[in-house]
Amino acid sequence: MADLTTRAVEAQLNAMGSQTFDVGVFIPSKDMMITKTWDKETVLKSVGYLKYQNQRGAHIYVRPAGEHNLSMIDDLNRGGIETLRKGGVEPAAVVETSPGNFQAWVKHHKTLQKDVSTQVSKELASQYGGDPSSADWRHYGRLAGFTNCKPKYQQPNGYYPFVMLREARGQEYSTAPQRVAQAEQTLETRRAEEQQRRQQFTEHTPASNPRATKTINDFRNDGRYGGDHHRIDLAYATYALARGVSSKDVEGAIYTRDLSHKGPARRQDDYVQRTLSKAEETIAMNPQRTQVKKNDLAR
Repeated sequence: MADLTTRAVEAQLNAMGSQTFDVGVFIPSKDMMITKTWDKETVLKSVGYLKYQNQRGAHIYVRPAGEHNLSMIDDLNRGGIETLRKGGVEPAAVVETSPGNFQAWVKHHKTLQKDVSTQVSKELASQYGGDPSSADWRHYGRLAGFTNCKPKYQQPNGYYPFVMLREARGQEYSTAPQRVAQAEQTLETRRAEEQQRRQQFTEHTPASNPRATKTINDFRNDGRYGGDHHRIDLAYATYALARGVSSKDVEGAIYTRDLSHKGPARRQDDYVQRTLSKAEETIAMNPQRTQVKKNDLAR
């Protein structure tokens, strides 16, 4: 007969219903996460290994591998779980990660693309009081049957509380189609707005400036930056502003790439303004390094 840990693990994996899982073994002393991608049978065969790691102070986590049909809402209390249920977001699995603190896995009616999965997770966390920092398509949750060995949970007798599986119904939640459709519409609207913004800046004709002979695309194609767009944006902004290019033209150049991953328009604007401010600080602190060079005028 399977022991209690194996039974808890099997029940949680059955409720989540994925074909394969990423099992994370986080070792605090090394600040290292070991990730194993296993099917359910392999996870169950590996419970002994996971117990060994847990006894040595490792935390045991799980998430569905690849794109999936689940969202995890973290850091809920008992009232939060009941509010989910009343709102038509009936959990497929509820895990008590520490006394009085819960994670709810909710199951959508279909596999979601990554951006849609993250958007749904964010909307659910926002509406039901979950942890927003855990709301994305790839976030781990704790695997039931092992201890939560954070030092703050250590009991007077030296033991740690077990992560308990409180529900394992495995059903899809009743409002899934409407919520997923809403998230898809939000993303579609955001993409359309972003395309319109990029088009606006693409059509803007910057003022001619003979001292700035390089465009932002020259920086994007420069292998020294390794495709790191944060470095590219800052390097171009520093170069251009030091050579008298207007802030508006520099903004326009940065906006010619897709910034939608930064979030809504306000956050994109904040990113661009921070980049310009940092470039101006760099110029002020290093006037000799950023001054116009003769070969800039000769090109």
